[in-house]
Order: sequence, then structure tokens, then C-alpha cells
Amino acid sequence: MAKRNAFYAQSGGVTAVINATACGLIETARRHRDRIGKVYAGRNGILGALREELIDTGKESAAAIRALRHTPGGAFGSARYKLKGLEESRPEYQRLIEVFRAHNIGYFFYNGGNDSQDTAHKVSQLGAKMGYPLTCIGIPKTIDNDLPITDTCPGFGSVAKYVATSIREAAYDVASMAETSSKVFILEVMGRHAGWIAAAAGLACEAAGDAPHIILFPEIAFDEAAFLARVGKAVKQNGYCVIAVSEGIKTPDGVFLAENGARDAFGHAQLGGVAPRLAQLIKDRLGYKYHWAVADYLQRSARHLAAKTDVEQAYAVGKAAVELALKGHNAVMPTIVRVSDRPYRWTIGVAPLAKVANVEKKMPRNFISRDGFHITAACRRYLQPLITGEDYPPFKNGLPRYVRLKNLAVAKKLAAGFEVWK
Repeated sequence: MAKRNAFYAQSGGVTAVINATACGLIETARRHRDRIGKVYAGRNGILGALREELIDTGKESAAAIRALRHTPGGAFGSARYKLKGLEESRPEYQRLIEVFRAHNIGYFFYNGGNDSQDTAHKVSQLGAKMGYPLTCIGIPKTIDNDLPITDTCPGFGSVAKYVATSIREAAYDVASMAETSSKVFILEVMGRHAGWIAAAAGLACEAAGDAPHIILFPEIAFDEAAFLARVGKAVKQNGYCVIAVSEGIKTPDGVFLAENGARDAFGHAQLGGVAPRLAQLIKDRLGYKYHWAVADYLQRSARHLAAKTDVEQAYAVGKAAVELALKGHNAVMPTIVRVSDRPYRWTIGVAPLAKVANVEKKMPRNFISRDGFHITAACRRYLQPLITGEDYPPFKNGLPRYVRLKNLAVAKKLAAGFEVWK
């Protein structure tokens, strides 16, 4: 029987290092050509499988694949798409298996966060239910750092480094002009239910009076009166106040401050705009001039400031995914296991997808200060190693030099017309 091929897909929001994972996976698979045939990538994630839009990564040079390690974004395209239920009679499941069968795909590698690990788990069950032999490995990726079991999630360390750096630099700007200009600066970062990214801003505060002076976490209900009092106190003590806020902060009754009524493909509330709301609140109640910014895509695409630790871990989980598959593992996810804090040492572990899928890891309460406005020493010990080290991309003409793959399509073998995802 011919060697079976592999299918790799990127899922959900991309990161500065998700392509490093792709690099680790593809380079490792190429070293095992005796057991793995071609490595296909899904064009725009799982949609590439449903639409039979497969990319032949074998058409890319070794140098191009190697350059993925320092290139941000999703090299093959990503998508948010949730497979419904687990009934093999559903058209998308039938289509998935049809495409895999047509292209002799025996390995499914799905690189994403919570919902993506659920999809990988469902596909592993699907193969068994439909009598199609398929090895499924989930690969961790999320800037939100909210996957369980794994100590950290590839993508988070680089966002943490970017946010901590950005808020420190902005604070120097605000402090310079606070006497006659803005006294309050607010940086809004991602984080729907977990405040890991907002917490990372706290790393910039190394001495009394350092920014950020206030951090707002989704895990702590927003107390308007306490917040305004804290802003006023910071301005009186320092002459200015710098705030890091997670997009997912909620009122005491559980309503997102920034919810706009829209929903994404997974049914999650669309968020955005909490910073200007807080800024206006401060202006109305305290009268301070303000500036605000939303880190948005900048925080997750800043490969020029990626953490070396994060890059190494991202590559390692891609490599481990192939190795686990070849050792006979199925329906599992490689994890990062922390061995020690000082010195920071880590290794690769493994977790069953059944225990990872749809489980969110939030900030432990002992990582948040008693008053709810900052991080603790325990949180700092956890976060600090994740942002360490620099791994700069090559530069040309003053700008980072990234790779764009050819992404040549594999010839289709099935009839067109599958439209269930629209």
C-alpha cells in the first residue's frame, strides 16, 4: 500500500509564530519520507478540506519552509469554522472523509485553540465511526493562553512581550507630556474570558510608580467606583495613569462592556471598543484628558519582537505532532511542560484531546492582586520566562524580510459544488 499523506490546517486567529509550528511539522515530516508521503495544507484552514482546496507543500523549497520559522501570519490561510455535532450523516463530515479518501490522507494535524482542538477531537471520532483509518493530532496555538494542561500556548509569549514592551514605551510618552496634555492612557488588548494578555502588561511594572498602574481582567467584575478611585489616586501619585484592559471585562451582572450584539462563526459575542468607553467614563467623571489605543492585530503579528522561547516552543510542538503520530498516538495534543522556573526549563508532554476540547484555562485568582487591579509575584514568576530571548527575523532595506509561499494547488479529484460552509 502507498504511503499515506498528511493534511495540516491552521485554524482561528493567527499568531507571530504559528508558521514556526508549520515549519517544525513540515521539516519533520520530510525527514520521515519513508513513512509519510506528501504533506498537504488546507487553503484557508479546514475549508481547504471541505472545498478540496489542498496545497502541496512539497513544491516549496527547503529554504522557503525554513523561512516560515520567522514569518508571521498564516502561510496557508486560516479560518474560523465550527463543525456541528458528530453525526456521520452530516454533509460536511461525509465530504471531509471523501476528500481524505480521495487523496490518501491518513494523518490530520489541526493547529489551533479551544474550538480547534474540539474539531480535531470530533474528526478523530469521525474516522472511527465511519471506518476510515485516520490519525488525528491537535497542535496548540492561541495568543489567549487559555488551553488547559499545557503550561503555555505557542503564540502567547510573543504577544506578552509585545504588550509589555508597548505599554512601557507608551508610558514614557505619556509621562513626558502629562503636565499639559493627556494624563490617562488606555491600551486595550485581546482576551475574551481569560486575562493572560492583560496580565502580561504587568511585567512592565518593575518598581513603585511604574506603568501600568491599573490592569482590568475578565476574571474580575468591573467595579466602576473602585476603578475611578484608583485612576484618581494614580494621577495624584504619579502625575498620570496608564491602564491595560482586556476586551472581555464584564459588569457585575456578567455583561461584556464592549459587546456590540454581533456573533462570530462559533457563536461568540463580537467584542471591541472597551478602551474608548473607559476613556469617556474617565473624562466625564474625573475630567482628565486621555488617549487610548487598541493593540488588535498588531499584538499577534509582531514577529519583529517575538520571544525566542515562544518561537522555540512553537517549532517544537509542530515537530512533536509528527513524532506522536508516527509512534501511534491518536486524538492527542502535544503540550509544553514546565520543568522549572529558575532556570526556566521545559519539555514536551502529551494530553488527550478529550480533556482539552472546549476547556478554557483562566487566570488563577492568586495571579491577580487582592484588589483586582494588578498581577502578583506568582504571576510574574510564571510569565517572565515566556517573554525571554530575542529571535529577530532577517531585515532588508530596513524592514523585516518574510516569505510568501507559492501555495500550489493539488489537482481536484472530486466533483465541485459543496457549499455547506457558506
